[in-house]
Amino acid sequence: MGDSETSENVGFFTSVLHEIIKSPINLALIGVIALLVYKIIKTRIGEKQEIKPPEPELPKLRRDFTVKELREYDGNGKDGRVLIAVNGSVYDVTKGKRFYGPGGPYAAFGGRDASRGLATFSVTSSDNFDYDDLSDLNSMEMDSVREWEAQFKEKYDLVGKLLKPGEEHTHYSDEEDDSPNDTSTKSSTAATGKEKDE
Repeated sequence: MGDSETSENVGFFTSVLHEIIKSPINLALIGVIALLVYKIIKTRIGEKQEIKPPEPELPKLRRDFTVKELREYDGNGKDGRVLIAVNGSVYDVTKGKRFYGPGGPYAAFGGRDASRGLATFSVTSSDNFDYDDLSDLNSMEMDSVREWEAQFKEKYDLVGKLLKPGEEHTHYSDEEDDSPNDTSTKSSTAATGKEKDE
C-alpha cells in the first residue's frame, strides 16, 4: 500500500508539471513570479545594507519667529532643521523630516504656518509672507487646528511662537521653564497687576 501511494504522488506531480510545461501562458506566469520573487529578495537584502547612520541631534532652539524668518527652516538649510508653526506655536519637527522635510508628503508645511492647511486638509505650499490670524476659519476647522496642535505638542519640541506683525521677540533664558505659549500666568499677572502668592 505504501508503494501505491508513492506512485500516485509521483503521478500527480508529474501530471501537474506536464500541464505547466505544456502551456506557454503557464510558463510565462512562472517566469513573472520568479522575477518578482527575485526582486523582492534583492530589495530586502539591499535595504539591510543601506542602513544610514543616524543624523546628529541638533541643539535645542528656543526663540520666536516671524513668518519670513520661519521660511529659512524648511529642511534645505545647512543644518537640515525643519520647523512648522501650528496655531501660533512653532515646533521643531526635524525628527519627522521624512514627512515634513524636502521630498516628504507634507514638505509644503516645512518652514511655514501649517494651521490653515491642517484645518482645511490642504497640503499646498504658499509663498505668502503675511501672518494668518485664521479668523475666517469656522469652528470645525479651528477644532481641527487645535487637535493638530495637541498632537504636535505631544510629539515635537516647542521652539517658540509665531509672531504677529509688530510683535516683539521674547528673550528666553536657558533655565526658563515656561513654554513660549504659556501666557496664563503672564496674562493673569497683567490683568490683576500683581503676582500670585503660592
